[in-house]
Amino acid sequence: MSIAVGLALAARLDGRKHKIFCLMGDGEQQEGQVWEAAMEAGHYQLDNIIAIIDCNRLQIDGLVKDVMQVEPLAAKYASFGWDVMRIDGHDMNQVVDALEQARSVKGRPVMILADTVKGKGVSFMEDKAGWHGKTPNYDELLRGLQELALFDRIPVQHLLDKAQHYQAEVDRKLEAKMPKFTRNYWWNAGDTMKVKMEPTRKGFGQSLAENGDDERVVCLGLDISGSITISDFYAGKPDRKKRWISMGIAEQSATSAAAGLAREGKLPVLGTYATFAAARNLDQIRTSVCYGNFNVMIAGAHGGVSVGPDGATHQALEDLFAMQGLPNMSVVVPCDVVETRKATNYLLLQHKGPKYIRFAREATPIVTDENTPFVFGQANVTRLRREGPNFLEAFETVLASTYKNENEDLSIVACGPMVPEAMRAAYILKKEFGYETRILNIHTLKPIDAEAIIRAARETGVVVTAEEHQIGALAWRVSGILTESPQLYGLPFITGAIGVKDRFGDSGAPWELIKEFEVSAEHIAHKAVELMAIKKGLAVRKEEYSSSVR
Repeated sequence: MSIAVGLALAARLDGRKHKIFCLMGDGEQQEGQVWEAAMEAGHYQLDNIIAIIDCNRLQIDGLVKDVMQVEPLAAKYASFGWDVMRIDGHDMNQVVDALEQARSVKGRPVMILADTVKGKGVSFMEDKAGWHGKTPNYDELLRGLQELALFDRIPVQHLLDKAQHYQAEVDRKLEAKMPKFTRNYWWNAGDTMKVKMEPTRKGFGQSLAENGDDERVVCLGLDISGSITISDFYAGKPDRKKRWISMGIAEQSATSAAAGLAREGKLPVLGTYATFAAARNLDQIRTSVCYGNFNVMIAGAHGGVSVGPDGATHQALEDLFAMQGLPNMSVVVPCDVVETRKATNYLLLQHKGPKYIRFAREATPIVTDENTPFVFGQANVTRLRREGPNFLEAFETVLASTYKNENEDLSIVACGPMVPEAMRAAYILKKEFGYETRILNIHTLKPIDAEAIIRAARETGVVVTAEEHQIGALAWRVSGILTESPQLYGLPFITGAIGVKDRFGDSGAPWELIKEFEVSAEHIAHKAVELMAIKKGLAVRKEEYSSSVR
């Protein structure tokens, strides 16, 4: 709506007479910015705006009236100076008549409230919230087209063949971007090093379910509650429902409300897509939460490109910049479902102050277990010990503070889902080049384990960072630590970075995007090989210099 206001104002300034159409959903009316724009359009009498709200009464978490009531929309928009019409959105005569009437309204913006039924005409989709972000399978596609009487009017097979051809071309291009080795090291591609996968977000829900009996814990829902598993807090536990507060699509207000809850001794937890949990509400996090140092836990769910088909608007690739830059804020990025549960356990009940936990949506490799250490603020060191049937059991992980130098060739410093990729890169480097790799799991980005990073640089001479984020959230922190450390003055070391290269996300399957954005283990290994060549060259030149001096 705000963009429509800008377009309408520009048209007025330029003396143009066209109309601007703005389509919205009824759940969208829970966002405060919508009402700021509604106020502006009414104030400036922008009669070149015709807005339409699809009033299907549903959003991801269920019925709009249950999530956060927005009606009476007609009265609300009228009070802001809009001309309001209500129609049957499935009756094309009413739709056309409303648009004709809207063209003749003078001095007021127009709002058309179109009552609709979600999925109308398809029996298994009709009036069901679950189809909001779900695609039909092949059988459902055919059944739906038949029920809509469209099967014979749409060239279904031609379009499917076209899609298949397009997918083959995408696969070819992605494969061309992948560094090549003597064999395929992709996840579970071989007979050995098998790994189980599970979404990291499930660890978040498991912790809330486990610790939710604490009467201080209050969870705030922001419309994708099931997807990010925050609703596991009360699932099957009706006595907890009173401590479940649905806030709708209203991240800014929910963040400040969480600060108020924390001020009164509660342990509030709120979460949504990381791009909404850490950006849309950044001012409220900074001023309402961090400035007061309130004990609020924010879950940045579905972080990184691996959220997949939702595309650029929903792929958080910048959130860690903002969260690490806030005074008093602690930032944790666990590597798998097990570590996510451990991190949530700690942050929820033991850590005091603002905290941000970031986790992924897609099923990712499980590379830790109950015996793997997790200490807030302390990195883990992981080392490849053998090739075997089980990927997890091929590695050993200890606290960095207890690790003894093994004179490895290089270090890979990683966080979140890039930790499993770093481990797989270490496997590639060992098999292909004989290199020994120290892997640092920096699950706590703030406060970061500077000593572990300094030791890695001092003891191996090569440091590669890996992050599913714009390059810098981890890479720049690591580089800053290394350049400022007196322990490294005069010592040669080389750094490189793997991450998203200053671009927005894209739509695709999660593992396709890992390849497209060049953040796979293969890309990490390729970067490591480049740096190792430089390291060897420096060693040769140093030896040649020493010989000439002698």
